[in-house]
Amino acid sequence: MSYDPQPEASHYVAGGYIEDTGGAPLEVVYPFTGARIARLHCATDRVIELALASALEAQEVWAAMSGTERGRVLRRAADIMRGRNRELSELETRDTGKPLQETLVADATSGADALEYFGGLAATLTGEHIPLGTDWAYTMREPLGLCVGIGAWNYPTQIACWKAAPALACGNAMVFKPSEETPLSALKVAEILTEAGAPPGLFNVVQGGGDVGAALVADARVAKVSLTGSVPTGRRVYAAAAERIKHVTMELGGKSPLLVFDDADVEDAVGGAILGNFYSSGQVCSNGTRVFVQRGLRERFLRRLSERLEAGVVMGDPLDEATNIGPLVSAAQRDKVMGYIRQGAREGARLIHGGTAGPGPGFFVAPTVFADVTDDMVIAREEIFGPVMAVLDFDTEEEAVARANATPFGLSAGVFTRDIARAHRVIGRLHAGSCFINSYNDAPVEVPFGGVKASGVGRENAKAAIEHYSQLKSVYVRMGAVEAPF
Repeated sequence: MSYDPQPEASHYVAGGYIEDTGGAPLEVVYPFTGARIARLHCATDRVIELALASALEAQEVWAAMSGTERGRVLRRAADIMRGRNRELSELETRDTGKPLQETLVADATSGADALEYFGGLAATLTGEHIPLGTDWAYTMREPLGLCVGIGAWNYPTQIACWKAAPALACGNAMVFKPSEETPLSALKVAEILTEAGAPPGLFNVVQGGGDVGAALVADARVAKVSLTGSVPTGRRVYAAAAERIKHVTMELGGKSPLLVFDDADVEDAVGGAILGNFYSSGQVCSNGTRVFVQRGLRERFLRRLSERLEAGVVMGDPLDEATNIGPLVSAAQRDKVMGYIRQGAREGARLIHGGTAGPGPGFFVAPTVFADVTDDMVIAREEIFGPVMAVLDFDTEEEAVARANATPFGLSAGVFTRDIARAHRVIGRLHAGSCFINSYNDAPVEVPFGGVKASGVGRENAKAAIEHYSQLKSVYVRMGAVEAPF
């Protein structure tokens, strides 16, 4: 099914598309061709106010519904999303540049998983009865109210659903601001939720940059802010939310370690490193971009990695399902990544594969591997957010753990080894929130996702997300007379 990428309007508010050309123009560029595929406008103060006001109104209606009723809407939205997976995947590819081979299985499908999962949980969000002798107490789980979601460019459909699904399951409303780099897909999420029966205004989408996000975060009516983005952006948003003691979830960046021990299955370890560095052209926050390989396996690992990259990489038109490496999201991001590649070469890292920009007018960077990387090199310390793998040597488990933890980040970590006792021992010592054993970057909705240290606060997905989109009210009930001192 073909898809016309031109949206009906820039924003989706109060159950329908709206436009305000008074906002600054927002050009949407297809990363494969560099051509403009849509022109939107950033939200004006009028649009922001309408989004917030309609969300507050819808939230009262939504919270008054039973959990079963809310869950039914979310599950219906999941079914609609799955039924339109091809259409939504093509839109996601045009929005992000990611290969259709990937978006068909990883974007709208995972968004639908979130809607279905939290739709199933909605009716179970009850309190508890607490007996206290002749007296008793009970708790009530209540929504927070109006939530703001701020998305990143790499998974626009998925991120919108990861935030909307638990928020709505708990009885909240949400105003969502996508990344200005990939503004199209979230509009379809809002459209589908309305079609599924959500009250008009329950999930609004407004476009814009940091100024629009700042206006949403600062509004006194907003109870909760959930951001997926970089650490610098997270610091600013977290500080702004703290001014009014708002609830926050911060899913930020990382420079995650992937530890490969001598006894690891080489094919599996290489596969994990490929998934943890080159999927989505490296634009994944949890990527294991510091690949520590025990010295005895290093040359075999590098040789097999090079062979698989030489034989398997297909760069080209992302709408061709044979393509498995697409362009980066923008020319600016491509240039930034190429700058890191030049920096790695200047610092003495050994280029094993890639290192060049890709073909055509698109914003391609070839999958790039550096060996002989040391901990002090820039490519080993800073998040690149592109297809650049740094391979570092290590000798002992103790050394590997200490070096892996020597970073301000703590989003993810992985271990490849046949020694399952060592696998659990090492994972237990790594400072990271989302970890993998003999695998990498799996993110099923049933499992909490999030980081520690500078990589974030709170968790997305699983039952843990419910705690971040709801609050408990405690009620004490005295059954007898009140005794007072006077």
